[in-house]
Order: sequence, then C-alpha cells, then structure tokens
Amino acid sequence: MKIQSYDELKHSKYRLSLMLLLFLNIAVSLFCLAPMIGLAKSEMTLPVILVTLLSAALLALYLIKPKLKLPLLNPVAFILGALWAWHINYRYHLVFYFDGSFLIISLLSVFFISAIALSDYLLAFCLNITPPVLTVLLLDNGEHLALILLTIALPLIGFSLQHLMRRRTDHFTLRLMHQLYEEKENFSDLSMLDPLTGLYNRRGLKNRLDNILDNHAGSHYVLLLDIDHFKAYNDNYGHAMGDQALARVSIAIRDAVRSRDVVTRYGGEEFLVLMTNVNASIAMKLAERIRQYVVDLEIPHRFNERVSTHVTISAGIAPIYDNEFDQAVANADRALYVAKNQGRNTILAWEDLPKSNVISSSEAH
Repeated sequence: MKIQSYDELKHSKYRLSLMLLLFLNIAVSLFCLAPMIGLAKSEMTLPVILVTLLSAALLALYLIKPKLKLPLLNPVAFILGALWAWHINYRYHLVFYFDGSFLIISLLSVFFISAIALSDYLLAFCLNITPPVLTVLLLDNGEHLALILLTIALPLIGFSLQHLMRRRTDHFTLRLMHQLYEEKENFSDLSMLDPLTGLYNRRGLKNRLDNILDNHAGSHYVLLLDIDHFKAYNDNYGHAMGDQALARVSIAIRDAVRSRDVVTRYGGEEFLVLMTNVNASIAMKLAERIRQYVVDLEIPHRFNERVSTHVTISAGIAPIYDNEFDQAVANADRALYVAKNQGRNTILAWEDLPKSNVISSSEAH
C-alpha cells in the first residue's frame, strides 16, 4: 500500500514534468511560427511545425486520459531536442549573416525549456539538450568554443548535483515511509491484542473473522469459555493473582487448540475460540482438551470447592450457520449458561440443549 501510494506520487510528478515540457515546446514553437517584427516572414520551418503538432497531440492525449501511464518522457525529450537541433541547423544556413550569438541564444532557449521542465530528471534533461549541443558545436567550428562549453557545463553540473541530492532525498523519504508503515503495522497489531494475555481482543477477532468466513470453506464452531467462580477468586486471592491465573489459562487454551484456530479474550474472565474447518466431533474433542488443559494447570482455588479445588472452566459450543457469527456466539452463550447451571467444569453443545433450556437461558441473561 505504502509503495503503491509512493509510486502514484512519483508518477504524478513524472506526468506533470512531461506535460510542462510539451506545453513549453508548444509555446516556443508558436512564437517561432508567428511573424517577427522587422522580418518579412516568420521562422516557420518543418521541424518547428513538427514540434507543435507532436507536443499538442501528446498534451491532448494526457489531458484526455489522465490515468495514462506510458514511459514517454525520455524518448519525447530526445525527439524534441532533435527537432530543435534540426531547426537550429536549418535557420543557421538559411540566413548568411547570422553570427555565433544566434547559436548561443538558440542553445540557451533549449536549456531554458529543459531547466524548467526536466530539472528532476537528469537523463531526460541530457537527452533533450544533446542534439542541439552537438549541432551548435559543429556549426560554430570552434569560434566560440569556450563560451559554448561554459553555457553547457554550468547547468549540467548544477543539475547533476541537484539530481544526486534529490535521489538521496527520495531514498531517505522512501526509507522513512517504510519505517512509519512498519510502526503503524506494529501499533495496529498491538491494538488487536489483549495486553494481559497476548490473545486477540474483539477487534483482532473481527479482523480475523472477516478473512476466515470469506476465504475458508467448511464448517466452523464457536466455543465460549468462562472461568468458574472467578469473582470469588479475585475477591479472595487479589487482582494480581487473578491476572496471573488469567494469563496461565490463556496459555493453556492456546496450547490446546490448533494453530489455525483463533483464541480471543472476549471479556473479563471469558474466552472465545473460533474453530475453523472442523466437524462437531472434532470441535467437541478440542473443547474437552481445553477443559482438561486448564484443570491440569492445578491453580489452587479453594473457593471453587463445589466444583474442584483448582481453577476450572465451563464452556458452550455452537456451529456457525450461513456465516451468522453473532447468532453462533449467542447460541454458545446459551449453552455456557446451562453448563454453569449444571455444575460447572463441563462443556455443552448448543445443538444438544432441550428447547426449554434454550428459551430460559436467553431470558435469564
């Protein structure tokens, strides 16, 4: 995403430079075609006409199709430079009394266009000025060599240095964008995780859920778990010990399921496991394994004595029908409610609940 945005920005800059080059060439060529004061004829030549037509056609194309992406800057710069070189050669031989100043002025005109439009593109700049430079050097026959070389060298050195500085700036900008994007991804990942357990929070679950339901065929199950008598545990052992218990239980749940299953801290002491691509039998076996893993932690809980002397969990499990995740969670919650009423430390499937229990549990919650 970040690279795409940066590339789009670079293309926009590239497109504007090409359009500016075409516009300036149209303006200068139209000036050449207009009658000049003190001259009977305009400076109309075939290369100038070609400059006008080519520039106008390409500019119209880019205006009509703003999303057009063609690498035209370098070839167009060279072709236009060659046409201006042709024009300089033609005009120089047409009027016998031109002296070396005509060549200098012509060269400066080409440099003027290139400097404005192509200052960010050194290769295109060089391709645009090379044909006129070679033409002027050949026509001058060394009479004003020092002046012509100075005219060429100063902008070329300046633009070369500017190009190197701009490349370093672009590399720094791109590196900074990479760093900012990575930090954004890290913060985004952190915002989807529960800080105590390291499990997904509800936002992280939603992010994974959309991808799973859209791209994974097969049946999925929701397992809703709750630590038995956790309020009594917190009240008697303290919240610090409660946090430790939550962290250990979360690890046990994560260890008991498969890597493709999504484990979420859904509430205070409530967890949700999204089991993907399973049937009812495997889903129940995974749920039972989770329950056993938590019992095997042997976290002392003497205020849970009616159930066990250790921390236990109760759970309800329900399938997801027609991608209706919220309905599956509601069904699993009903099964969890019944499991707690039946003595806790047990797992019940929503599909196995009597209809009377389904109705009463929804009313009770």
